[in-house]
Amino acid sequence: MSRLPLQTIDSAPEASRPFLQKSQSANGFLPNLVAALANAPVALETYLTVGEINGRSGLTLAEREVLQITAAAIHGCGFCVAGHTAVALKKAQLSEALVDEIRAQDTLSDARLDAVANFTRAVIATRGAVSDDALASFKAGGFTDANALEVILGVSLATLCNFANNLARNELNPQLEAYRWEPKAHAA
Repeated sequence: MSRLPLQTIDSAPEASRPFLQKSQSANGFLPNLVAALANAPVALETYLTVGEINGRSGLTLAEREVLQITAAAIHGCGFCVAGHTAVALKKAQLSEALVDEIRAQDTLSDARLDAVANFTRAVIATRGAVSDDALASFKAGGFTDANALEVILGVSLATLCNFANNLARNELNPQLEAYRWEPKAHAA
């Protein structure tokens, strides 16, 4: 059960209601992440607005989904791994085998997508202060300086939703259950 109230279109603060309606229309259901973010209208607006902006980046949908799943796995956000797995499979048309590699944080069989995953991990691990080698490797994968900044944008979006879900402890919506993912247990 979520630690934060899961708002509905009727129960949410007035400023959140248009965003909830938009999310429900886009998804066919109201994701628990969105329902929890609705408690803070500015957080919900930021999430949806930055998500729209991120969608206009020079990274493809597949590349953005690799980034989102990678970040969510690092941040231990099972909700976001599940949600982005659904998008990666259904909309980005990535294979199940490739998505399994991303979710497991393995080397990806697609070199270009592996460059995105590696650079995303480097950005998160170094809080953006990546090494010259990490940036050069990313660019050798066919990416630009603009794409490097777009990875930062994607990581910022992931951080907002991953941390909000981790705070709320949102349960998966039934529509995402088939994509459930659990973080690996950390050694004590």
